Amino acid sequence: MKILVTGAAGFIGFYVSKILLSKGHQVVGLDNINDYYDVNLKYARLNELGISESEASKFDILCNSSSSNFTFVRMNLENRDELPKLFKNEQFDIVCNLAAQAGVRYSLENPETYVDSNLVGFLNILECCRNNDIKHLVYASSSSVYGMNKKIPFSTDDNVDHPISLYAATKKSNELMAHTYSHLFNIPTTGLRFFTVYGPWGRPDMAMFLFTDAIVNDRPIKVFNHGNMERDFTYIDDIVEGVVRIIEKSTEKRIEDKNLYKVYNIGNNNSVKLLDFIKEIEVNLDKVATKNMMDMQPGDVERTWADVDELIKDYDYSPNTSIKHGVKSFIDWFKGYYN
Repeated sequence: MKILVTGAAGFIGFYVSKILLSKGHQVVGLDNINDYYDVNLKYARLNELGISESEASKFDILCNSSSSNFTFVRMNLENRDELPKLFKNEQFDIVCNLAAQAGVRYSLENPETYVDSNLVGFLNILECCRNNDIKHLVYASSSSVYGMNKKIPFSTDDNVDHPISLYAATKKSNELMAHTYSHLFNIPTTGLRFFTVYGPWGRPDMAMFLFTDAIVNDRPIKVFNHGNMERDFTYIDDIVEGVVRIIEKSTEKRIEDKNLYKVYNIGNNNSVKLLDFIKEIEVNLDKVATKNMMDMQPGDVERTWADVDELIKDYDYSPNTSIKHGVKSFIDWFKGYYN
């Protein structure tokens, strides 16, 4: 199939593109390569996919990888002129929208960027899907939509009307917008609520990266809510396996059953104490962290835990990589990448 992957220079988008290419699909990657975090890491990911930094830096020009079926274009999702042209010219079968302005804390200081990318950009994606006979739109949502929900584990049947960050609100909005387009225009859409993704090539603003970088460089780490937090840490390979299974499965049955709109949790179905996670990093670095115990940050939640029963039922799949394996893989990559 010919698949558009947005956010292709991002953590998850990079891996999804890589696996789809290994399975023989033709992939067009899109990313605006913004400076929310180190752009060199984004360029390095694209280099792994066969696109040089000089090629990737050009806006609105398709660059072909010499080594695979991968093509890249640097573009903003909110570009109402160029995005429709891309869809019309490329004639995609499937769209996997992983591009978004990420980060709960950043949304407290830069709300406009979330509206531009996550709302305006997502609307443009939906309009392009509507006007170009896209067979299936798969898109990233987030566990943050559960907000302050107390019932554990979080189920897709739970009420998610009380987000506590603008980032979470935009992700909930994406689900509502997708529902509307599925209903009005018969587009199969699948939202994926990711739970704390970590692993090699991970984002520098995430806990795994922040903790490791600080410990290696003899800086104290910030431990919020005095360590009384738990997360459903989900290894990148498990996330990508779920995404690719959903992309590759035919939607014909869903169309017949008029079951066009779906949302799934993709998480490890396990809640790990933050201090246990930090301990695993310390073990792999053979170094003890200096911990600054701090109050809870605005927009944060104490605990996440994914109920993945729907994912198991419909795709016979459940993430299961242990923290021990996942943390070691990240540390090994980190040491190699930063020499």
